[in-house]
Amino acid sequence: MLSADYLETYADVLLWAMQASRREHLRNGAVVLLRYDLAGLPLAEAVYARLLDRHYCPVQRMNLTTAMERDFYVRSAVKQLTARPPGEKELYENLDGAIHILAPDSLTHLADADPERIGMATTARRYLRDILDERERQGVYGWTLCLYPTPELARSAGLSPEEYAEQVVRACRLNTADPVQEWKLALRDITEIRRWLSALQPRELRVQSASMDLRLAPGERRRWLGLTGHNIPSFEVYLSPDWRGTEGVYFADLPSYRSGNLVEKTRLEFRKGRVVRAEAETGGRFLAEQLAMDEGACRVGEFSLTDRRFSGIGRFMAMTLYDENFGGEYGNCHLALGSSYAATFDGDPAEFTPEVREQLGFNASALHWDLVNTEPKTVTARLAGGRDMIIYENGEFAL
Repeated sequence: MLSADYLETYADVLLWAMQASRREHLRNGAVVLLRYDLAGLPLAEAVYARLLDRHYCPVQRMNLTTAMERDFYVRSAVKQLTARPPGEKELYENLDGAIHILAPDSLTHLADADPERIGMATTARRYLRDILDERERQGVYGWTLCLYPTPELARSAGLSPEEYAEQVVRACRLNTADPVQEWKLALRDITEIRRWLSALQPRELRVQSASMDLRLAPGERRRWLGLTGHNIPSFEVYLSPDWRGTEGVYFADLPSYRSGNLVEKTRLEFRKGRVVRAEAETGGRFLAEQLAMDEGACRVGEFSLTDRRFSGIGRFMAMTLYDENFGGEYGNCHLALGSSYAATFDGDPAEFTPEVREQLGFNASALHWDLVNTEPKTVTARLAGGRDMIIYENGEFAL
């Protein structure tokens, strides 16, 4: 799907992104997890070689194949679903970095699997996420996530394999003379926007479109983030709001593939921070099961905006990594149900204890599910003193 030259360039971008996600430079001998889908093996091989060239110690893990993943959720007993394989905890406690390569060859293979069982397995592995969150908070771990194009992704997005691959190449800046430098320039520009937003310190955000009217409380001691290195591509600017201040209706017009299920036209009604009514034209049962995964699954963990001037993604890509960075004519916003990002805490990470997290309204959950709206919209910030200011309109920040 990608030429040898693009694979080499892509590997360079991913190593830059992983490094950008860390506070300190990776040392020689750093332990880096390389996790990939089978179809992404060509890119994984290029990344593996680059890791060795940098004198890191790569640990490679291939994800379950489509058949294996389905069998795991359909055939497993409860003890198998919730098992903690020996060695995983020790590995995660010693990781310095990770690169994840998504390359699915099916997006709906879990459609007949019980969503409750999927949620059970996800919850059982939350301890691994907690380990990495803590290491990242300490500044000793960084990660990035990317996509390798596959025929299944192209088919699901209504594109030819060539058209889909071209979207990936353009979105990742692989067709430029110096892709890493292009990403450094994008980082500069997005950093300017997030600093502007953080300095405003709004008391409330109101998101309005033809299908939604939602109020969010950014919360105290928050900062906006963008292009942290965690995702390639990444053009969004986001924060984790105080979940307790969410009121109104949110609507996701882009479809979402998650855990082998398709969910379309999702409408969420919030009251006092929680979803009190959830509807979807497709995948309603799966949506309901995900919202019931744990106490925090029905609450907001992230709110994000993408400026169309940065993103070259103008088509539905059937993959959240790309769809949450949709540019198109009107940009996008997305709302994530579930876990919040500790990195949006504006303070010393050492102060971000579980007690502080709860006090400030940072959400906790095994779920993190991004749902995207691409409608024309206006986002208005209510500033201190009660003054209203439009910060985003017609797909662009008002900076």
